[in-house]
Amino acid sequence: MGTDALSTADLRHIATDNAVSHHPVGIVVALAAEAKALARKSLPAGQAIALDNGDLAWLSGMGQQAARQAAEGLISAGATALAAFGVAGALAPGLRSGTLFCPSCIIDERGHDYVPTPAWRMALIQHLRATALPMLTEGHLLSLPSPLLCAGDKAAMREHHLAAAVDMESAAVAAVASEHRMPFVVLRAIVDERNDDIPTELQAGVDAWGRPLLWRMAATLLRHPSLLSQLPKLASRMNKATHALQAAAAAAGRGLGRNPVLPC
Repeated sequence: MGTDALSTADLRHIATDNAVSHHPVGIVVALAAEAKALARKSLPAGQAIALDNGDLAWLSGMGQQAARQAAEGLISAGATALAAFGVAGALAPGLRSGTLFCPSCIIDERGHDYVPTPAWRMALIQHLRATALPMLTEGHLLSLPSPLLCAGDKAAMREHHLAAAVDMESAAVAAVASEHRMPFVVLRAIVDERNDDIPTELQAGVDAWGRPLLWRMAATLLRHPSLLSQLPKLASRMNKATHALQAAAAAAGRGLGRNPVLPC
């Protein structure tokens, strides 16, 4: 078929498809449960994996250094833009589990701030409106080297930084994108709410990718049987968050809504 038989809209669609296929977005996910929102099969950790839509994903494990290594690895694998994708804890009162958060700024514990690529962030937000899920589209995301597990610590960080939510990886991904002068965006779903306390003892029962270590978890519960009563609530929070991520990924499509043909 010659180009004279194609409309301007057809040509624009083909140009966009070709650009996207040659400009994959590299998506950093820390937890195995988060990765399930992007891929039908379990992702192996520590490597760039091509998704069905042409994007790249890297299951990094928790923490800033792991996220930085993932972002650098995705760039080496051909990613031309970066995204941090997964769950975050609420710092703002009233921010409920399952709410999508597309922050307008990411800040770290040293006071560095990173602004996601504006055009991409706004395009992503437009795609996410189709989910009809609760969504926060403005506000700061605080990224720390260790988790905030108790309500008192969350309140203190909220007062100090005025951030809406907290995670451990987004600032590292944003820093790598900044160093490489590369577009980036962050999409989070709220898991634990501001007044939720997460027992520190449970941290010993999961690995770096959030997967339960059955024998360690069993030993923890034997030592602290009162924790059993808290597991259903924690599981419910995570289910809400991961279902929101799955709906968001489906609505955003490849590139998480990014159109590389348009200027960022």
